[in-house]
Amino acid sequence: MSVGCLFLQHMQRPSYQHIFRLVKKDILLETRQQYTFYGILLYVASTIFVVYFSMGQPEDRVWNGLFWVIQLFVCVNAVAKSFLAESRGRMLYFYSIAGARDFILSKLLFNLLLMLCMSLLSLGVFILLLGNPLENILPFVGIVFLGGISLSLVFTFLAAIAAKAQQQAALMAIMGFPLIIPQLLLLMKISTIAFSQVIQTGLSQMVLLLVGLDILVVALAVILFPFLWKD
Repeated sequence: MSVGCLFLQHMQRPSYQHIFRLVKKDILLETRQQYTFYGILLYVASTIFVVYFSMGQPEDRVWNGLFWVIQLFVCVNAVAKSFLAESRGRMLYFYSIAGARDFILSKLLFNLLLMLCMSLLSLGVFILLLGNPLENILPFVGIVFLGGISLSLVFTFLAAIAAKAQQQAALMAIMGFPLIIPQLLLLMKISTIAFSQVIQTGLSQMVLLLVGLDILVVALAVILFPFLWKD
């Protein structure tokens, strides 16, 4: 086997060392700047505060719907900007030290961790200001984690595509709407388990469907991003 073939196989195989270092770099930058943390905290607190003064403590279904809509905007503000913040010079540097799959997997992993933290933060503020109508809080926390993972994966994938276009915001809105709306409706349906003691039928199938969608998004990102990476 030629040296060129060996080099090609090495570039196509994800390097966990590169992924770990890229994730560590993003974590260090986030902890030093902290603008995302305080910005999301201000956004969530002000939005929930306005909701509280306008309608008080809402009923269960409204509480659930408001939570997931706010989670959507939290994800847009926290996750979708990750690729837009990378300058062209920095992308050229990453191109020289890591492969496309290493880079996209590190972004997916970092944004997943960031969205999990933001989801817990927003849930705490939500319960503090709008009350706690949850009958089963532990299952809801698990659903919040699953929803945060799903939203972060989708918007990271969309941000990777939109970063190569000139109209990033418009492109993300156009591509994200048909992908996110069914996912949000599915999350709202699954999370109703936390507001009642009765277990609804078909819950496991909906969870598996959501997990399958997450796996599909990761697979598409790993397959398609190398073509964008060359540009």
